[in-house]
Amino acid sequence: MSTDNAPGPSEAGDIRRRLLDQAARVLAEQGPAALSARRLVRAVGASTMAVYTHFGSMPSLVRELMREGVDRFRARLAGVAQDADPVTELAALCAVYQEFVRAEPHLYAVMFGGSPLAGFELSAEDRDMGTGLLEAPRAAIRRCMAAGRFRDGDSRLLVRQLWCQLHGLAQLDRARFLTAAPYGYGPDEVLPALLRDFAVGAGDSPREAAASVAAAFPEAARDPAGG
Repeated sequence: MSTDNAPGPSEAGDIRRRLLDQAARVLAEQGPAALSARRLVRAVGASTMAVYTHFGSMPSLVRELMREGVDRFRARLAGVAQDADPVTELAALCAVYQEFVRAEPHLYAVMFGGSPLAGFELSAEDRDMGTGLLEAPRAAIRRCMAAGRFRDGDSRLLVRQLWCQLHGLAQLDRARFLTAAPYGYGPDEVLPALLRDFAVGAGDSPREAAASVAAAFPEAARDPAGG
């Protein structure tokens, strides 16, 4: 049988990515009732068989969204180099969270609960992958402790406290409750201030915390130390 019309590896990878992106969009914007193989392939210009070739089934496609989201998130985190100042590094890792939410809003909603999945339930393994992302800043937090910037303590608890704050900020930003006007502070001003105060709460001095966080946000319009 001729395979002249079969997609090459690059094209097949592009179709897979577009199917995942479209599925995440439908789930986030319209819910699981709107998700169907026919709708997805029509949106990306592929045959219905593409869904089953790449994912095996619709529930498997939804579960793959979690894995895809984790992979894309980790790729962004990997771009943050270890810094001589561990507080600056920690702030840079946290900035990736906000960047990911804005760049991949539909995947983020699937990963962290903003999309109703109904019959397309994530498995315990899928959720463990999301939980595993919470460990990403832990090494930097432990270096902050070793450097005497943070008090010695439970680094895992600090990581979870930090992510809860970042998630709350992300959700408010996505819902457009955080705008610079008329109250004066949008998410780009809130994030550095949040990280500065987190560092101070963990044991850092206000002066050092402000300087380290500012180094991670050189483009910030406002000094995160306030004033």
